[in-house]
Amino acid sequence: METKLCINLADIHDAASRIAGRISETPLLESLALNKALGFRLLLKAEYRQVTGSFKARGAFNQVLQLTDGEKVRGIVAFSSGNHAQAVAYASRELGVAATILMPHDAPQIKIEKTRSYGAQIVTYNRNTEDRYVVGDKLLREHGGRLIHSYDDPRTVAGQGTVGLEIFKQTKELGIEPAAIVVNCCGGGLAAGVALTTDLYKNKPTLITAEPEDFDDARRSLESGRLIKNEKINGSICDALMMPVIGTDNFAVLQHYQARGLAASDENVESAMALAADHFEGIMLEPGGAAGLACACLNREKFRDQTVVVVASGGNVDAERYAGMVQHGRANYSKLLNRPAGVG
Repeated sequence: METKLCINLADIHDAASRIAGRISETPLLESLALNKALGFRLLLKAEYRQVTGSFKARGAFNQVLQLTDGEKVRGIVAFSSGNHAQAVAYASRELGVAATILMPHDAPQIKIEKTRSYGAQIVTYNRNTEDRYVVGDKLLREHGGRLIHSYDDPRTVAGQGTVGLEIFKQTKELGIEPAAIVVNCCGGGLAAGVALTTDLYKNKPTLITAEPEDFDDARRSLESGRLIKNEKINGSICDALMMPVIGTDNFAVLQHYQARGLAASDENVESAMALAADHFEGIMLEPGGAAGLACACLNREKFRDQTVVVVASGGNVDAERYAGMVQHGRANYSKLLNRPAGVG
């Protein structure tokens, strides 16, 4: 029996047409020196250059552009640790819709400030003692708006999947077909959307999720064939990748496409941030945006002599915090390049 998936490739093409002119087509970046050190060709999809500093603007615009007139009047609500918050706030401002955003009190200050700068009302909660869905349900009852979900909605997934359409177009222009596409994974909307676009290739690349160690629910779920929640709710520098468990529909998509998962330690993520800063001019990745690069480097023997696309999903990080992590990462990134393959 054929698996019924939450969205299809046509939905992603529709999203691309809908959000055209609202988002940027981000480039594929390459460092010949890094390729030589790794032993494979690595192409970095620069979503940190996207509107609001992450891929999230794609899904946010695809959602907000489909609001009914009544929903526009009532406004919208979103839950987010930062990148989705900024994207929804920005899209709402651009389209004249009021937005209320629920954010954890310990979210990076730069993400809170940027979200507020786009005109959204921010409500904070303590993720250690409060359930964001309970707090969020209260917000929805009080405001009467529609929830713009960060990953568990086909419209969001379709918007995020436009990253995959661009990767296909850009690699085709280069005359190559990647062996794998590595995607940072939290709720799984980006990973599921990009997975669907692998049908465009003659030789379908493997979709690989990237997560921080101890928050690698997607990796463990894909290996076991069932959803497995993370035991921790915080404790990684990758604040954008700490969802308790991947979305059910997104997991079904990743299973259908036989995706694999990888994980990297926080120390290796810091090293990947430093590696990116030193090999790609002007690049500034947040920890969650660098997890895929860390995983690809750690597993370089698996990719030897192949081409791998890594989605650098975001660059929203406090400058002082970033400087400290990169300094620490530079002291250790030789370990990232010399460590044997196989992590997680």
